[in-house]
Amino acid sequence: MSDTAEQAAEEAHGRAACEAGEPAEEAGELATEAGEPAAEESAAMLRYERRRVAHRAAGRVLSRTSALATVRERLALLDSAGDVYDLDEPADIYGNGVVEALEERTAGLLGMEAAAFFPTGTMAQQVALRCWAARTGNPTVALHALAHPEMHERHAFSQVSGLRPVRLASEPRMPTADEVRGLDEPFGTLMLELPLREAGFVLPSWEELTEVVEAARERDAVVHFDGARLWESTTHFGRPVDEIAGLADSVYVSFYKSLDAYAGAAIAGPRTLVDEAKAWRHRYGGRLFHQFPTALSALLGLERELPRLPEYVRHARVVAAALREGFAAAGAPWARVHPEEPHTNEFQVWLPYDVDVVAEAAIRQGEQTDALLFARPWDRGGPGLAVTEVEVRAAALEWTAEDVRRAVADFVALVEKVAGE
Repeated sequence: MSDTAEQAAEEAHGRAACEAGEPAEEAGELATEAGEPAAEESAAMLRYERRRVAHRAAGRVLSRTSALATVRERLALLDSAGDVYDLDEPADIYGNGVVEALEERTAGLLGMEAAAFFPTGTMAQQVALRCWAARTGNPTVALHALAHPEMHERHAFSQVSGLRPVRLASEPRMPTADEVRGLDEPFGTLMLELPLREAGFVLPSWEELTEVVEAARERDAVVHFDGARLWESTTHFGRPVDEIAGLADSVYVSFYKSLDAYAGAAIAGPRTLVDEAKAWRHRYGGRLFHQFPTALSALLGLERELPRLPEYVRHARVVAAALREGFAAAGAPWARVHPEEPHTNEFQVWLPYDVDVVAEAAIRQGEQTDALLFARPWDRGGPGLAVTEVEVRAAALEWTAEDVRRAVADFVALVEKVAGE
């Protein structure tokens, strides 16, 4: 999502705190715009701090996020690390030990020959795609205009890796097989983000996905899945994750976006590709001396969060329906939940108000009612339009549809009050 004043302030806070706890994609996209008035920055920082305090103080939060947790709370995640790995084993050194255990587990889950752990997804995908470029002899990567590398990585493909991105589509939907076949220049790799976050965490149908992959094969291109949130896509496709991953030549997965790990990502694919990726990982500075805290948190996520993701997706559909019903009953002039039936456990909410109005109302709800309905920042979706993202995880399972509808009524009342001030 694009920049807002509050998000810019959030980024400033994240830089000052060494990015402790903020999701990488948010930290990467929230750069303060040049020339932004200091007063606006100050007001936005204040609102961010109020949102953080409200998130901590509220008794009930629909989308409780580790991005706003304390260091103590995040460290507590490792209290039970002994359940997933023998803590009397030697600590990892430059990628062995627990890191190798995580790689083997990931490769097995995805049905791939091997996997390589990376500290960030940005590094992981650059490495995988430059390896494919060397194999195909073509550095051109076909991808959606809203894909993460195009939106949030400061042109890293071209600036760092010598890759050349070309855009298949720009509309907020997945690219089609006809667009792949009709691209008017050759490309070595087709990159598909599953789900496409910026379009509302949307996924194609299984038939559409297989047709897109086949279209790339017809053009002698390899297929790479940006599967940062692939783990929660199984419910929509009605297939296990290894069958989904098996359509591609390589897959990137994240360990913190869905699984609540501290950070980290993996590339999975043919062993020869993964071996080369590990060499490039070293060249890119990703061969860290110790990574056991992150690797352990990822193993815990695979053990505990991964089995629960289908439940989160199912409840996201309950929450989305209750939000629509709540806004209609509260007399909101217009509201949209996108997609109407979420494809994953995350989706967007659009409202016809100025972003500052709804952001203030969201914080006041947490401050005044002990229930925080919208914990994430709001963004400008256009003149008089505000959009935010909702993530359904364990905390949201405590909310019934009626709880959501009541919270929507309180929120709309606060919106009207703020708008009238």
